[in-house]
Amino acid sequence: MANSRKKTRIAAVGDIHVRENDKGKWVEYFRTVSEQADLLILAGDLTDTGRAADAVTLREELNACTIPVVGVLGNHDYEADEQAEIKKALHSENICILDGDSIVIGNVGIAGIKGFGGGFDQHMLPLWGEKMNKQFVQEAVNEALCLDRALAKLDSEHTDLKKIVVMHYSPIKATVVGEPEPIFPFLGSSRLAEPINRREVVAAFHGHAHVGTLEGTTSKGVKVFNVSKPLLLKAGFNPPFFIFEV
Repeated sequence: MANSRKKTRIAAVGDIHVRENDKGKWVEYFRTVSEQADLLILAGDLTDTGRAADAVTLREELNACTIPVVGVLGNHDYEADEQAEIKKALHSENICILDGDSIVIGNVGIAGIKGFGGGFDQHMLPLWGEKMNKQFVQEAVNEALCLDRALAKLDSEHTDLKKIVVMHYSPIKATVVGEPEPIFPFLGSSRLAEPINRREVVAAFHGHAHVGTLEGTTSKGVKVFNVSKPLLLKAGFNPPFFIFEV
């Protein structure tokens, strides 16, 4: 017998870079997303300057979004050291900003982290050398551990979930290809892919690499999508969001 369970349409976009003076700019966009999807994922760099005032404007624009919104912060959101205020400004019954935790919406379990850099595959930076280098690498290790805990919680508390991961930095090299190769270590880390591979994730979404590649897979075949808004625009998505069904 065919599975009659209704699929969930996930709209995903990253790097929207909302500014304080963007009032009214995003209303039609979020209305359109709501018409075409059941859930919106925001893959970091929600604000442009990292100020809470940007997030207040985004929160007002998201009033036009009638579907649940799940997001993570990106490097721009940390720029002014107001990340806590940004999360507070965005929090509502309909909006959840994840940071090493998870949420269940319908049949979908979403785990989210910011992620961090460090490079990919055989070119990953080692946890070795000067203290500053160790701190840089340790940040990606910590983020991967947070993601693993969030996915483990979904496994322990729920069954028959479609697990989705959202992050800002990339967990694989394939979806940053197109960017200058010397900056690959600052666009993501293969350490972030380990829990994705091990926890039977359906798909992962990230942003950050504005001129990367839309789609790739982890070493275990998990789909990864770079949904950075500039990349989606360049690829012909109009309006710029990506739809994935689970």
